[in-house]
Amino acid sequence: MENLDRIKLEIETLPKSDLIQLREWFSEKDWKEWDIQIESDSESGKLDILFQEAFNEKNKDKLRTI
Repeated sequence: MENLDRIKLEIETLPKSDLIQLREWFSEKDWKEWDIQIESDSESGKLDILFQEAFNEKNKDKLRTI
């Protein structure tokens, strides 16, 4: 926890441009991890029920488009 507190203090002192870069880096990192998790869940069949539900709704013309 001490390490985390130190990191937080360092972040608070960053110039705005560095803070923006850090935020973008975290966001990109999160999205990459999300993509890996979604791919893994898809390959393992964990998402099959969601695909089936969407397919069924589409067949009933109840699938909303955005």
